[in-house]
Amino acid sequence: MTTDGPSVDRLRREAELATRQLIESWEEINLLYSIGEILGRTVNLAGAATTILKEICETVGAGLGAIYVHDDGSGVLHAVAALGTPGDAPPIAIDDDASIVARVFRERHPVTADDTTPGAAREAIVRRGAFLSVPVLWTTPQGGVPLGVVTLSAPRSRAAFNAGDQKLLAAIASQIGTAIQIDRLVKTTMAQERLAHEMQMAHDLQMRLLPAPSSLQPDADCAARVEPAQHVGGDFYQLFRLGQGRVGVLIGDVSSHGYQAALIMALTMSAMAIHAQAHADPGEALAALRASLADELRETEMFLSICYVVVDSARGTLRYANAGHPHAFVVRSDGRIDRLTATDAPLGLGTHAPAVAQVAWSRRDDLLVLFTDGISDARDDATRVLGEARVLDVVRARRADSPSRVVDGVFALLEGHMGGGAPADDQAIVVLRT
Repeated sequence: MTTDGPSVDRLRREAELATRQLIESWEEINLLYSIGEILGRTVNLAGAATTILKEICETVGAGLGAIYVHDDGSGVLHAVAALGTPGDAPPIAIDDDASIVARVFRERHPVTADDTTPGAAREAIVRRGAFLSVPVLWTTPQGGVPLGVVTLSAPRSRAAFNAGDQKLLAAIASQIGTAIQIDRLVKTTMAQERLAHEMQMAHDLQMRLLPAPSSLQPDADCAARVEPAQHVGGDFYQLFRLGQGRVGVLIGDVSSHGYQAALIMALTMSAMAIHAQAHADPGEALAALRASLADELRETEMFLSICYVVVDSARGTLRYANAGHPHAFVVRSDGRIDRLTATDAPLGLGTHAPAVAQVAWSRRDDLLVLFTDGISDARDDATRVLGEARVLDVVRARRADSPSRVVDGVFALLEGHMGGGAPADDQAIVVLRT
């Protein structure tokens, strides 16, 4: 059998072409695999971007390349990697109408260009001859979200980039888009974890500022609890042993919660530690406290409801100054409840010294109960308010129990009413018996 010479040559050429195509396909597959491996080993795109760009340029045969990533805050595309450029590639605003790179980002479609295609001066450093620019997208069910742009220029062995180059670069850009999104999610998660840790530390620090109720023993049996609505808050209490069997009890509620309220709370406790020892009269102590906090309350536009009680068991008296605090009571052994009514406006609203009032106090029988409106105003799923009366019903029912049992009962009521939900306001309670 004879073989036609031209047919053999044609078959040989086709075989050589097929071989080259297989080699090119293998190189492309190997490139995609290599980049997947690189991205799989890192959560920091910036550290891998230069290596990825080198792999792309070597496989495609490009002398210039850049990977741009969009900064959401500034609306600018920053080059996280640039290859073959004489210097750093400058950032490009995404609304730059002259920029091909910005247009590719905005329109989410690849663009091929050459020397005759106009562009922005800021992208000239990554352009020489033929230019291929492909968007980096994060694919979602709602469509592609643009995250950046990959560019190639200065092809080494031909005049222009072809459709295969564009297809390959688009596949790589898709991998990069996934890496960018993972990088951002990791950074966001780390930032959230760091913030949560710092908030927990702030919470722990604030709780340590509150005195242990046992510090009043043996003069008094006391229990107290504070639950901030956020990690830190503005509800607090303070306890003082004043000598000769006298004890001082302070409860306060800053007109907000969060960090500013926590700052006012810390300042109040620091100042009151001095004033309670320096002034035997509750009104004079609060007047001195008002003077100490005047600047901070004015600058923050906050105010502070506060009640300061001095119990003298030996004399059988309870003297108090109440600057706008609504929930202060003495529960008698027979179940009668006397409200310690406000004697002045909250600190930060009034200007004169709070008046002092006095009621009888029976050692072992009477119970001092102070709480903040975060308890009485707690709401259930239907936004129904718990109410002061229900709180006092629990206190009255447990009036013969230890102060800790009374506090436990109030918070059991709260938790049942709120259904396990987080409080909308800070909550604090102090219960004392001498």
